[in-house]
Amino acid sequence: MAEAKQRLDWVDMAKGLSIFLVVIMYCASSVGEDTGQTGFLHWTIAFAMPFRMPEFFLISGLFLSQVIDRPWRAYADRRIVHYFYFYALWAVIHIVFKVALVGRDPGGALTYLAWAVVEPYGVLWFIYMLGIFGLTSKLLHQIKAPFWGVLIVGAALQMASVHTGSYLIDQFCAYFVYFYAGYVFAPMIFRLADWASDNVAAALGLLAGWAVINAVLVFTPGFRLDPVHIQMGWAALPGVHLLAALAGALAICVASALLVHLPWMNWLRWMGGKSLVVYVAFVLPMGIARTLLLAAGIHEPNLVSLVVMVVAIVSPLVLWWITEKIGFGKFLFARPAWAHLPGTRPVKTVAAPAE
Repeated sequence: MAEAKQRLDWVDMAKGLSIFLVVIMYCASSVGEDTGQTGFLHWTIAFAMPFRMPEFFLISGLFLSQVIDRPWRAYADRRIVHYFYFYALWAVIHIVFKVALVGRDPGGALTYLAWAVVEPYGVLWFIYMLGIFGLTSKLLHQIKAPFWGVLIVGAALQMASVHTGSYLIDQFCAYFVYFYAGYVFAPMIFRLADWASDNVAAALGLLAGWAVINAVLVFTPGFRLDPVHIQMGWAALPGVHLLAALAGALAICVASALLVHLPWMNWLRWMGGKSLVVYVAFVLPMGIARTLLLAAGIHEPNLVSLVVMVVAIVSPLVLWWITEKIGFGKFLFARPAWAHLPGTRPVKTVAAPAE
């Protein structure tokens, strides 16, 4: 039981690091767009550029083997409907607030809502793609597709840098290989985390070496940083990008296995356990905080980015806490019974990381 708990602890720690990097990226780019300046968060995100989203998908695939053999209805409820529920709910909230209310364009909101069915909307694209990846993985499992064959095709799609104009297709090609790699290589990844936990000095040395190599790959000729866009150096090359992403994802796993031993980092592990809460709800408070700061005449990019980042992370957690305390609004972060497929039983939120 203790070993299983430790396993979940480092995965939650990794999710905490992941959601932290995601929020930093959106805060940096949005503040950069509004101020026309770059700050320290831009450099942080530049370093994490090769692996920021790949490691999120890889971690999301780690426990797929525990549910992949379930009957279709039970599997679809947990790995497909689960994500589409939160995607649909928060896509409606985001679009109604940003387009219909703030933008005063009800007709435009209806258009956005219609397109959101077939094209992932805004920051919520990650949750949408998790549902698609879960569906694809189950279909591949049903037809007994060979693991290595799927990985080779997935790697080829990633290296091809597919740009069809369809966000759904393009993101699938760019990221499915990482989700599937998390599923296939989960036993080895867990062994790597166990090794890191038992060999701290060697793991720290490994992380230091990786950090140097990753920095070299990112900040080499071709690197470009402006307030909104980041262009990597050698790390952008086909094949190199794939390897850098996988190495960075594994580095996050190793770092997380070490961080669980630091009691003062428990806040990050706790936040990782609530990563879905932060992910679906951070955009609106982020935008409001940024708008208020700039309206108040505060334009220093580092200060604005830091304050906006804190507000964007804390606000969803406060909203979650309020819904838990008053018992109203829980549907925002916990799927209600009616949103489950007939014949399936709701699972408690605390059990979600194991799946």
